[in-house]
Amino acid sequence: MEIGTSVLTAIGHTPLVRLRRVVPADCATILVKVEGHNPTGSMKGRMAQAMLAAAEAGGRLRPGGTVVEYTGGSTGAALALVCAASGYRLRIVSSAAFSEDKLLQMAALGAELTLVPSENGRITKQLIREMIDTAAEFGREPDTHWTDQLTNTASIAGYHAMGEEIWEQSGGRVDGFVQAVGTAASLRGATAPLRQHNPRLRVVAVEPAESAVLSGGRPGAHLIEGIGIGYPPPMWDPNLPDEIIPVPTADAEAEAMARRLATDEGLFTGTSSGANVIAAIDLGKRLGPDATVTTILVDSGLKYLSTNVFRTRTHSREQR
Repeated sequence: MEIGTSVLTAIGHTPLVRLRRVVPADCATILVKVEGHNPTGSMKGRMAQAMLAAAEAGGRLRPGGTVVEYTGGSTGAALALVCAASGYRLRIVSSAAFSEDKLLQMAALGAELTLVPSENGRITKQLIREMIDTAAEFGREPDTHWTDQLTNTASIAGYHAMGEEIWEQSGGRVDGFVQAVGTAASLRGATAPLRQHNPRLRVVAVEPAESAVLSGGRPGAHLIEGIGIGYPPPMWDPNLPDEIIPVPTADAEAEAMARRLATDEGLFTGTSSGANVIAAIDLGKRLGPDATVTTILVDSGLKYLSTNVFRTRTHSREQR
């Protein structure tokens, strides 16, 4: 193994794993890209590195400067890691609506946090708008660069490598690709090389059923962190996916699948990943057992230990 020049060389090249026990009979092979193996435990290191590299190349970010972003946590942790390795100050706008584990991780990596109040601890369109407005205000200060992840197209290129890795690791066999939509950068970025290799690739976008705006529904509150901002994100391309699958948050759907992936497959991840797997199985059942469907396990379950997804009751010996 080669010695990396910095922690940034550890981003990417994550495993591709076949699901066994959660996949029903007569379903396509389901392969998952385990992005929790990245240094901050999520795929977002790819886009953080790409956004800051583009800002440096364009002269918008100079040595000793300050970076600002609004985030539910994974983008913030990824930016914090890249900023720490590159010598930048980082100011993050977030909310207690997102997991405490993510907030602690951002702070541990040196980010300065400003938290925006949320309604009943849920993720809503209003909350996202208030976070964006706060970050925009900070971004107007001197020597400050606002990465603005929802509109920053440099992030798309950051995910090209993820698509190439999937193609190579699968042995050039990918019939379907499934990914949940937050900024839409990962869907666009990974799909581009996959469709170059296989023009007949079937692409599925995933969103929360409680806020299925990409499917033409109304915005609503939900608990799937990192996706479903309540309106079509600026980088959303409605012509890119062949279909959109809304997945509910609740115990019967995204949260339950996240728990099953941990207990049945040994893959520890979050609710957006659970939603991805549900949608991948849906597509896989329709494509049949001779097909191969790939999707993303977006992050590590370590980011959700403080949430209800993995919080369980423990009993002392006396209680038993």
